[in-house]
Amino acid sequence: MAGEEAVSQSVSSSAAPLGSSVIPIVNKLQDIFAQLGSQSTIELPQVAVVGSQSSGKSSVLEALVGRDFLPRGSDICTRRPLVLQLLQTKRKPDGSDEEYGEFLHLPGKRFYDFSEIRREIQAETNREAGENKGVSDKQIRLKIYSPNVLDITLVDLPGITKVPVGDQPSDIEARIRTMIMSYIKQPSCLILAVTPANSDLANSDALQIAGNADPDGYRTIGIITKLDIMDRGTDARNLLLGKVIPLRLGYVGVVNRSQEDIMLNRSIKDALIAEEKFFRSRPVYNGLADRCGVPQLAKKLNQILVQHIKAILPGLKSRISNALVSVAKEHASYGEITESKAGQGALLLNILSKYSEAFSSRVEGKNDEMATSELSGGARIHYIFQLIFVKSLEVCFIDSDKISLYFV
Repeated sequence: MAGEEAVSQSVSSSAAPLGSSVIPIVNKLQDIFAQLGSQSTIELPQVAVVGSQSSGKSSVLEALVGRDFLPRGSDICTRRPLVLQLLQTKRKPDGSDEEYGEFLHLPGKRFYDFSEIRREIQAETNREAGENKGVSDKQIRLKIYSPNVLDITLVDLPGITKVPVGDQPSDIEARIRTMIMSYIKQPSCLILAVTPANSDLANSDALQIAGNADPDGYRTIGIITKLDIMDRGTDARNLLLGKVIPLRLGYVGVVNRSQEDIMLNRSIKDALIAEEKFFRSRPVYNGLADRCGVPQLAKKLNQILVQHIKAILPGLKSRISNALVSVAKEHASYGEITESKAGQGALLLNILSKYSEAFSSRVEGKNDEMATSELSGGARIHYIFQLIFVKSLEVCFIDSDKISLYFV
């Protein structure tokens, strides 16, 4: 069976009606909350992809889409979180496919050339994180519409790296781990832990950080990549069966395109065909059809994400309702909006008074929403002036003395 047919069968056999109804709604909420920034306190269900640098994360994501669209290279490539929303569309009446991408920061612009999507990801990354390997936690949001995908939302996070390069700070590993934890620690987040088969699973960075966020393994799906380059005489059967490190959601094994395949522009369609041949030709993987291959991974992710959304939907609905009630009360406290200038003036004065009160309460440390884990408000201002500012002045005075002595 050809790889393309395998993907099509996977798409058609999925629980599309439910997935196509709930996942786009969650995607829309995510887009709205993304524009609110830090003002949003409601965590929405999503799938975060974690793994060490060169673990095969990019190859897995491109295989799920069926297109080359991610930056490539031997150094760190994912330098900002990429929120990737895959949306299944219908084929045209003539049977042809219409595939395109849209970025949230470029509303209304469609990218039909996926190499342009790659260039835009690189350009947007450079705009925020610089051109010399810097890392930023500001998201890039990309939607891909295609009849060849299942409805899935994935967050591609920077790969865990050990040694800083370029403009990266000396504590780059700790910063990346903190960024990853900010996503995967949320109970609403599923974790896709990517580990290459030619490394020791017990030392997997992805499984280690996933275990810290999800110690019971209820939210973690294991992905074993690079099965075709394992040492001769070894296989990943026990890994895929969960006999080494058990996960409640299990493992899926995939075969990536090699760097040579990418350089020779070998298509993902051909890679899927080669992947299927690989598993069919290995007797050790017989009976593991549900744990092997990109089409099975897409189907599994779609089903688990839908089930996850269903499980947390009641609580999510309750939190949104409470937030709406809270906002309505705050809106009502400002006064009724009227068309008269006198009424509008009174409303503006009321808003300014409330802003002044809120500002004063933060400075005085009386605000209930202030963080208790760090200095805030007036205490923070005092700390800046008494320590940071004073030390800066002392450095300036020392430097000025040195300059005066130099000229004397």
